Amino acid sequence: MRVLVFIPPNDFSDESVDMVKMFLERWKVPHDITSYSKKECVGSHGATYTPDINTNKVSYADYDGIVLVDGKGVETYRLHEFRPLLDLVTQFNSSGKLVCAIGNSIRILARANIIKGKAIVIPDDEETKKAVLLFHGVPSDEGNEFADNIVTIKSYSDIEGAMPAVLEKMGVK
Repeated sequence: MRVLVFIPPNDFSDESVDMVKMFLERWKVPHDITSYSKKECVGSHGATYTPDINTNKVSYADYDGIVLVDGKGVETYRLHEFRPLLDLVTQFNSSGKLVCAIGNSIRILARANIIKGKAIVIPDDEETKKAVLLFHGVPSDEGNEFADNIVTIKSYSDIEGAMPAVLEKMGVK
């Protein structure tokens, strides 16, 4: 069992990364931080992470799931339009591996075109809502939603409620 945690190169949600890492470490789930930067990534509140692996070098076959972290950097770097990331998400999904998105990173799932007919959480972000509707996701006001192998989480404050079920779905808990 190994999980990939994708963060934008800058302005990621520090709280989301901290919460995800806390659960993975608590349950001793090996994980790698990845980004499209080879340098230190800085969160919106100053947390820093040096990626364990550059996302360009990631093979979905080496991981059992991917978690896409939210933050202003998703929009700044237009990650929802970055074809290599969309292709990676599609590969995880096509192989039935866990694909989890938090907050505005849900737009990445929408643009990867993997949400049709699935219940998808709508964060407090009008552009993400538009993307979910455009790609035929079924909008949900819940804090988290599970649709097959896709998990969407509204914001970092909803991670704690979702992670136990995510870990169980991965066969950890």
